[in-house]
Amino acid sequence: MRLLVAERDPALGVFLQRRFEDDQYSVDLAAEAGEAESLARQHRYDTAILDLEIPREDVLRVLRSVRARYEELPILILTGQTRPEDRAQALDLGADDLLLKPFAFSELSARVRALLRRGRGGDALLCVEDLELDRLKHLARRGGRNLELTPKEFGLLDYLMRRAGERVTRAEILEHVWNLRNDTMTNIVDVYINYLRKKIDAPFERKLIRTVRGAGYQLQGRARSAA
Repeated sequence: MRLLVAERDPALGVFLQRRFEDDQYSVDLAAEAGEAESLARQHRYDTAILDLEIPREDVLRVLRSVRARYEELPILILTGQTRPEDRAQALDLGADDLLLKPFAFSELSARVRALLRRGRGGDALLCVEDLELDRLKHLARRGGRNLELTPKEFGLLDYLMRRAGERVTRAEILEHVWNLRNDTMTNIVDVYINYLRKKIDAPFERKLIRTVRGAGYQLQGRARSAA
């Protein structure tokens, strides 16, 4: 799953990015309101975490903008504001939850999971043929067998499964999984596709990942509803 984190404090921002990536989320980090607003226009996020101190009026503008564009996007506000009226304004403008600083990461992570369950539970479990990806619990299975995936492998498989049956280019994968653009000098996509093949294809008779010559890759198979 992909998170947008807008945090003014560089140290806290990097900490949140690393901890959520350790939990197998893909994270885009913004330090300013304008940057967060731009990222929200470019990408489809599963949750946004906004710091109310960026500065306050700017982040409230972003909150209005994001909420107007994505009605169902779960939004959590981080704030050190103690005045009830400030917290109430953020909630009135469309935030789904609010967490006071200082906070424990375990609580923030739990609140994000709760927002994901409420906001977009319908696509929390992706299924293509006998391959399953639980996006909330960060579990992958094929044929009932658990697959051990690194965070980037999980993010790559997530993207391929959401685009199941479609041809996806290396450039699209770079942008959506690594947040890189027009980088033709790296073979990182091919390397990680090979890692995935060893885990989700090699042990099974039917192969799901197909190379589309001159284009990119395709996850073959029929998407199905969770049982």
